[in-house]
Amino acid sequence: MIARIWSGESPLWLLLLPLSWLYGLVSSAIRLLYRLGLKRAWRAPVPVVVVGNLTAGGNGKTPVVIWLVEQLQKRGIRPGVVSRGYGGKAATYPLLLNAQTTTAEAGDEPVLISQRTGAPVAVSPVRSDAVKALLAEHSVQIIITDDGLQHYALARDKEIVVIDGVRRFGNGWWLPAGPMRERASRLKTVDAIIINGGVAKQGEISMQLHPGLAVNLLTGERREAAALPNLVAIAGIGHPPRFFATLEQSGARLEKCIPLADHQALTPEQVNAFTADGQTLIMTEKDAVKCRAFAKENWWYLPVDAELSGEQPEQLLKELMALVH
Repeated sequence: MIARIWSGESPLWLLLLPLSWLYGLVSSAIRLLYRLGLKRAWRAPVPVVVVGNLTAGGNGKTPVVIWLVEQLQKRGIRPGVVSRGYGGKAATYPLLLNAQTTTAEAGDEPVLISQRTGAPVAVSPVRSDAVKALLAEHSVQIIITDDGLQHYALARDKEIVVIDGVRRFGNGWWLPAGPMRERASRLKTVDAIIINGGVAKQGEISMQLHPGLAVNLLTGERREAAALPNLVAIAGIGHPPRFFATLEQSGARLEKCIPLADHQALTPEQVNAFTADGQTLIMTEKDAVKCRAFAKENWWYLPVDAELSGEQPEQLLKELMALVH
């Protein structure tokens, strides 16, 4: 229903317009306070790059964060990552992740980024506290913040916006009548626009999410997703249909697709109930980090990698490296 409202297919969005006007008024006022200097943003002693979005729901920003971190690491730069830690609740903040940190503490995306890249990761509702914690323990040269475009309390040197190239901005209205956290005019002030899927327009960077081999949660074995029998797919991401479509495009035959809420906590009993005898469960890598502790032999996940095309990605990386040197 939310998807139909935000796309404008359902006229119910009209009933939510008064709340959207209120949301827009408050969010615009907050940004104006920082622009006028009436509220002060904290500036880190190292460069800060925000990877965010203008809309609610999954746009593919976490794969972009992973891509940025890995590309900078290849070039000899030491990046650190900070996040709000959605879906997690730590005993104290800021929380520096280690090999034992659970998704219940830090949230699924920070744990995924930490495991994928090996980069230092810290979470806190106050992102400046997370940055300070990273700098106190690690010799990082640049901070990548996963989400936080609207978190103006943290000063930034570069802003990168990730957009779902198929859904774009729906009906264009602020939450809750539409998907927008800020209006599309905000794009005029950001440093790079990355389009996940669809067709990139002039000045936008085209990105595709390419799946790798499916990985068994218990053994680490790798196989083509298309070779796995009797598949049941689950996805607890912002836009589950994208994951199901990726599986089908890779040749996988799905007996059932089960969309879950973004950042949804998963229990052994719940996940066991998704499949019957003889069926194979396949999930996103973001879901897999929540299930590793109680994984079964018929559970697999499909990792995806961001692939950016054209000359602009290299130029973007040069600009980020110039901030460091």
